[in-house]
Amino acid sequence: MLRSALLVCLILFSAVGCTPKMRETPKAEPPVTPVSKPAMREVQDFVEFTGRTNAVESVNVVPRVTGYLTKITFKEGAEVKTGDLLFEIDPRPYQAQLDQALGQVSLYQSQLQLARTTLARDRDARGAVSALQIDQAIAAVDEAQARVRAFQASTEVYKLNLDFTKVKAPIDGQVGRRYLTVGNLVSQDQTLLTTVVSLDPMHVYFDMDETTLQSIRQAINQGRVKVPADGKIPVNMSLPGEANYPRKGVIDFVNNQVNPNTGSIAVRGVFANPKPENGVRLMAPGMFVRIQLPIGDRHPAMLVIDRAITSDQGLKYVNFLDAENKIQSREVKIGALQEDGLRVITSGLKGDEWVVVGGLQQIRPGVVVSPEKLEDMPSYRQRIVEKEPKEKAAKSSGRK
Repeated sequence: MLRSALLVCLILFSAVGCTPKMRETPKAEPPVTPVSKPAMREVQDFVEFTGRTNAVESVNVVPRVTGYLTKITFKEGAEVKTGDLLFEIDPRPYQAQLDQALGQVSLYQSQLQLARTTLARDRDARGAVSALQIDQAIAAVDEAQARVRAFQASTEVYKLNLDFTKVKAPIDGQVGRRYLTVGNLVSQDQTLLTTVVSLDPMHVYFDMDETTLQSIRQAINQGRVKVPADGKIPVNMSLPGEANYPRKGVIDFVNNQVNPNTGSIAVRGVFANPKPENGVRLMAPGMFVRIQLPIGDRHPAMLVIDRAITSDQGLKYVNFLDAENKIQSREVKIGALQEDGLRVITSGLKGDEWVVVGGLQQIRPGVVVSPEKLEDMPSYRQRIVEKEPKEKAAKSSGRK
């Protein structure tokens, strides 16, 4: 029995002695995380909208007389000036009416001359002419004068009709396509021939929500927003493909009521649309644009890169380092996004705190990190190269 017990102990001792030591798991190094202090500079608050361009003047060109088209004198899509000839309607029927009216005027002018001569002769022979005959001569003169005036008035109508056979551009602008060709019959005040729209300046319409409208009006009443003496508030615009809202204009109209279906109010800006020498105008009616409406004066502000801000159930948070290089998270209030991708922080952050600006997927509150401190808050144009921990880099290179 003792011999068996010694044999079991010997086997157990051999097994323990031959077992290799367990390798100790290396302690993971804290992830390298880029951090930066908030940028401090002066900014101007603004709100952004989307809008559509619209011509200041737009005219449907229709004929003012009925007839057959005999001539089209414009190039589709070309710019025209007021009074430029666009179409010509067969003038011969209206020329004949005018000639007939002029002939009637000449006839009645001759009759008027005869009536005046008769009246003068009767007055010279008072003793031989009765008073009734003189009255009849006076009436004949009045009748002849009335006929002359009536046919002179009809002559003006026929002159207008003849002039209306030449359809001219009503405004300066760009002419559209022609809807009919030569030989077609057009009807007075009915047939659409083409359209002409003005190009410079250009209107831009956009809808402002009533919350923003109310905040702007309150800021005006409190003196935080100053309205120019002429009442025209500056506004900026960018066309598709443009950045930083390079086009400057003014607001010249705000509608008198809020749309109850959308909770917004229509606002209109006006912008110059010049034609460069040997170039073309950039804006055309119906284009999609972006609007930036500055609010108030410039003021100092704290900013962080927009990607450093996280969202959770509608609230905004920023991750930062505490004194022990642990990640902490705090709710913040944000303002407008600036042109370089920095977002204004209105409250919830201190200017000397180190904000996490990269590697947000690798961190969570309470985790200790190895901070890579950046001197300046990066903009959206700057790509942050996130460093891998040493053990991860070793595995990726094939080292064990």
